Amino acid sequence: MTQASAARGCAAGLALCLTFLPAMAAAGGFEDCLAGLRGAAGAAGVDAATFDKATRGLQPNPEVLEFAKSQPEFKTPIWDYLASLVDEERVSDGRAMMARWGQALASAQSHYGVDPATITAVWGVESDYGRAFGTRPIVQSLATLSCGGTRQAYFRSEFIAGLKILQHGDIDPSQFNGSWAGAFGHTQFMPSTFLRIAVDLDGDGRKDLINSVPDALGSTAAYLRKGGWTPGAEWGFEVRLPEHYSGPSGRTRKEPMAAWAARGLTRIDGSGLGGGSAGLLLPAGANGPAFLVTRNFDAIYSYNAAESYALAIALLSDRLRGRQGLVTAWPTNDLGLSRADRRELQTLLMRRGYDLDGKADGVIGTKSKQAIADFQAKAGLAPNGRASASVLAALRGR
Repeated sequence: MTQASAARGCAAGLALCLTFLPAMAAAGGFEDCLAGLRGAAGAAGVDAATFDKATRGLQPNPEVLEFAKSQPEFKTPIWDYLASLVDEERVSDGRAMMARWGQALASAQSHYGVDPATITAVWGVESDYGRAFGTRPIVQSLATLSCGGTRQAYFRSEFIAGLKILQHGDIDPSQFNGSWAGAFGHTQFMPSTFLRIAVDLDGDGRKDLINSVPDALGSTAAYLRKGGWTPGAEWGFEVRLPEHYSGPSGRTRKEPMAAWAARGLTRIDGSGLGGGSAGLLLPAGANGPAFLVTRNFDAIYSYNAAESYALAIALLSDRLRGRQGLVTAWPTNDLGLSRADRRELQTLLMRRGYDLDGKADGVIGTKSKQAIADFQAKAGLAPNGRASASVLAALRGR
């Protein structure tokens, strides 16, 4: 079947059309891929006017393909990942947001059974409470990922879902921006998730995760509830392992608390484990912090399918409840940095003449990594470009 006939064949059904899109992307480039997407979108109920308006003059963005190759949840050391996501700024800001949006959070809890601290923690990790939505046009990012990369089928479905959102009028096209992967709004929903789960908590007749904090918080609670959240139950807790523990572990290997107690596990304060069942999560091995995690942790995990991500939300939610942070130290002699420390590190690098575009924003991008590596080499440190406690100490002159 030729590329043109494949595009016409989309009228026969979405599945048939999607089968031919990878070949079109490889053979004819982005424009031919868009032609195939047009037919697939039409077969899925997107009208031609919506498609044409959204894609007029559209060009691919190669940057998003590079981002797809390097996701921090899977490549960053856990102590670095959590240092910036569960820092004192995010805790303080989160408590302020819980006070400000208490009525909306209470309404979300009433409807879906998810507590305010957990909902707010998702908001804090996903967009820093609305400060970091992402600036990349959703349609462009999803079209690029639909026509290149390793997960084209997934992103094609998200691309079409995004067009359905625009067609329905929930989101202003000029505001439809977000992450490189196509997530958008206060709590960073993918388009298909928006279509399935988003709710109109503020009752204005629209589901708007960009301009309505209540809608975003309610939609997040709805998502977690559909993901298996049990109202009133804990996500889990830090535990103390017996010395030289070598027993079973794994988030999905749930066993009764009594079985974990029989192996010598206790809560970190030495108290009993309580009832129910849980899996033993060892994000840095048996020598680091250990957690017994319940199905509520799994519900958080479903939001982004990364254990480090779910743990960040879980630990932040505890801090928002006024509980203590981690007790057990991470098994490293070079800890990660909070965002405040990262900003200080960048400021000190710029004082030494490094070009960071004048930005001390706490975001460790390519220029910051290159500057860190150069400084490390000059300071006799391993030049790995990592923003860590040892680099900051050396920059401070200690």
